Amino acid sequence: MKMKYPGKCVVCGKPVAANEQGFWQKDKGVKHEACGEAKELSCIICGGPAGCPECEFREDCDLDAVSQLCVCGGCMGKGDVYSLYREAAGSKFPLLNLKI
Repeated sequence: MKMKYPGKCVVCGKPVAANEQGFWQKDKGVKHEACGEAKELSCIICGGPAGCPECEFREDCDLDAVSQLCVCGGCMGKGDVYSLYREAAGSKFPLLNLKI
């Protein structure tokens, strides 16, 4: 649909102009048409978008085959990422019994 108002894409964070083709969902926000078609993994630490469209590994990554446990750029900058990852994976998947 053509956007009636300008907004900010919830996937890539870039502006979506009025009259630009895109997607809108109540209480979710707007997406560029291309961002709406792109698959996006969730960050295991914060639950937000992992940033697949901007990921440095996007050319080599097979989103259907990867573990689905990616980390977004924002969380990558937070202190000991490995500990945060381990803690998040352990709480979301207790059967893994991560005691390393």
